[in-house]
Amino acid sequence: MKGLEIAKLYFEQFGLPMLKEQFPEVLPYLAAGLTGSGSECFGFDDEISRDHDFEPGFCIFLPGEDIVDRRTAFQLERAYAKLPKEFMGLQRAMLQPVGGPRHGVFRTAEYFRDKIGVPATDMRTEEVSPAGPDAAAAEGSSASDALANALTASFWMQLPEYALAETVNGEIFLDNYGEITEIRETLHTWPEDVRLKKLAGHLLLMGQSGQYNYRRCVRHGENAAAQLAVCEFVKSTMEVIFLLNRQYQPYYKWSFRALRALPLLSIEAELLEFLLTTDNEAALAEEKYDVIEGIASDIIDELMEQGLTKANCGDLEKHAYSVNDGIGDPSLRNLHVLAGV
Repeated sequence: MKGLEIAKLYFEQFGLPMLKEQFPEVLPYLAAGLTGSGSECFGFDDEISRDHDFEPGFCIFLPGEDIVDRRTAFQLERAYAKLPKEFMGLQRAMLQPVGGPRHGVFRTAEYFRDKIGVPATDMRTEEVSPAGPDAAAAEGSSASDALANALTASFWMQLPEYALAETVNGEIFLDNYGEITEIRETLHTWPEDVRLKKLAGHLLLMGQSGQYNYRRCVRHGENAAAQLAVCEFVKSTMEVIFLLNRQYQPYYKWSFRALRALPLLSIEAELLEFLLTTDNEAALAEEKYDVIEGIASDIIDELMEQGLTKANCGDLEKHAYSVNDGIGDPSLRNLHVLAGV
């Protein structure tokens, strides 16, 4: 059974009953789920994953102190700590993993600040209505509006993609207040102009490393440099494919797993792996160059399918500048084409 399934069962059997019995007055303002760091949050965990930082657990998210005060938050932390230490053969760890706790009680604002540098709340700063969270939501500003105002285009371009992936992965089991769901919906993908800027930059790097520099390095007899060009081509190609799918690429050790599951261009994973795992002797180098051109052709076809380029050629560099020309915000469009990478 996958870690996310285990976490959900653990919450349903122990977490939710605890919240209903001990904290009924604040339950309307809580969220719970499993999201963030760890292969189980992406569904990539296996038996090997269980050798570290793998335990039954979940996250409880709290709004600001004006809604759930410090005393109640402390009581929630103690109640969570008393949940069963063993579940389905897994033990809850006594020590926190490197980077801080992955399960337990979190303030929503602090959780997102740790992930992306923006608190993402205090989303609903108005006094909570006696009518409940729905009325409070109507009176205050929404989570998505507050976060959207905080995340400018320049800020979006600086955010690590793996961190963004960790804000929207996993599953939220319960969200009575709606705050976590709103934030995740706001963060679910890049704003379109930012996506295009990043896409343009990575297309240019694909062209430079694969279509131009790889073959030149081989002809110079620089096999190590040729393989570096391959690595740059593969990295940029993967970025392009995730951008074309409007999905964030997770941390590099999971990127190929995630790539194979994408709806668009997942077939390229096998070809990219071939490029990375083969040498650059003359005969094979020509085959690898043909593979590079074939991948480039597939990417260009998808750019045209999505209406992102007006170029009509096989040169990725020209398509990069055409994609950049489609950016609506002139201040972003006029930045260097590589500003998004």
